[in-house]
Amino acid sequence: MEAKKKNYLILILILILAFFTVSLSYPKYFNRGTEIINKKLGIQDSKLKIPRFPEFFKLGLDLLGGSHLLYEADLSQIDSKNYGEAMAALRDIIERRVNLFGVSEPLVQTEERGNSHRLIVELAGIKDVNQAIKMIGQTPYLEFKEERVQEETQKILDKQKEIQGKSPEEIQKISDWQMAFEDPYFKSTQLTGRYLKRAEVVFDQTTSKPLISLQFNDEGAKIFEELTSRNVNKRIAIYLDQAPISAPVVREAISGGKAQITGDFAIKAAQELARNLNAGALPVPIKLISQQTVGPTLGKISLDQSLKAGLIGFLAVILFMIIIYRLPGILASLALLIYLTIVLSAFKLFSVTLTLAGIAGFILSIGMAVDANILIFSRMREEMRGGQSFLASIDEGIRRAWPSIRDSNFNTLIVSGILFTFGTSFVKGFAFTLILGVLISMFSAIIITNNFLRFVMGTKLGKLVWLWR
Repeated sequence: MEAKKKNYLILILILILAFFTVSLSYPKYFNRGTEIINKKLGIQDSKLKIPRFPEFFKLGLDLLGGSHLLYEADLSQIDSKNYGEAMAALRDIIERRVNLFGVSEPLVQTEERGNSHRLIVELAGIKDVNQAIKMIGQTPYLEFKEERVQEETQKILDKQKEIQGKSPEEIQKISDWQMAFEDPYFKSTQLTGRYLKRAEVVFDQTTSKPLISLQFNDEGAKIFEELTSRNVNKRIAIYLDQAPISAPVVREAISGGKAQITGDFAIKAAQELARNLNAGALPVPIKLISQQTVGPTLGKISLDQSLKAGLIGFLAVILFMIIIYRLPGILASLALLIYLTIVLSAFKLFSVTLTLAGIAGFILSIGMAVDANILIFSRMREEMRGGQSFLASIDEGIRRAWPSIRDSNFNTLIVSGILFTFGTSFVKGFAFTLILGVLISMFSAIIITNNFLRFVMGTKLGKLVWLWR
């Protein structure tokens, strides 16, 4: 009786999961319902309103259309041992730039071919390619700003209020209107990234906490000493591409060109800050050497053909399962439908950018999901033919099939992990969707199908032997 209650509870949880994953995968009716509820409760404009699910999946360059840009980096002024770090820093800053530009899920990666170091930028759905190219082509700019006095800050804030709601023509009639577009809290100094020789992560000998060590060249050391002398107990903000990345407080005047940024840093955060500082300090110009445009028409055709192939494959798998395994095949097909909704929901939750290769990995994972069910059902039949009861056959079928399911899926995960680590963009997409699909397929076969079998076993259908053998 206790086992039956547990089975009912798990089944209810599976159905709840199915409801939410279906709603997330195809949110048209769910979103319509939430709008009605929010409106009736009068909370459509409140923070307490029931949120809408995203309606569309994020599509990659090959499906949505866009531009593929290839740049070559000039590392002639960089020590060869710092090539990798310089390219990584350049990749990070370019990725941040295209994100600020409003590109959805851009792909930015580095590539080395012989003595050539290249940067690949893929912009899905980009409309103004020329503006993006102009922005990407700039070398990262690092600058150190000092804190303004309260009077200056207040004047700028007052000027910003004064121009609010006015047209450009009206703004230009206001005296000193340019002041409204200045940073109200920090002002520029002579100290920029070109004076910074290197930034690196070091560890405090007493506390073992990570710190960021800065080293300036001779000219930068003099400017930095003057800057810190007049800003003791004040903040000096560090800006990269006009965005603040750190604002440490100066404790004393610093001479000699060496300084440390202290704080409660996690190692990863300290490494990222050091890399961003080096990004502005290292002169790495890049030159556009290739531009390819992918039209959305080609992407739509490819997507339609892929979905058609996936649907045919899915129906063929269901038909095979029902013909060969009868009632267990029907239950496995229901579990497979839930599996599909879970995977599609995961694509939205994890903001997965779907490419043709990614869809191929997803379709392949469907076969992997069915494979686990086939192993379990085959073992079940063997146990039933050996005289075991239905319930004992399920337990033994899962227990004996598990080593094969585990080994085959883990082998797939290992190979997919290697492809994801060392592959190019489209290979990574294939590997990621396959990994996600395989992990969820194991849950589907062991949990969902298993509980469906146990539930049906207690009904009249469980007594019809011909449906199971």
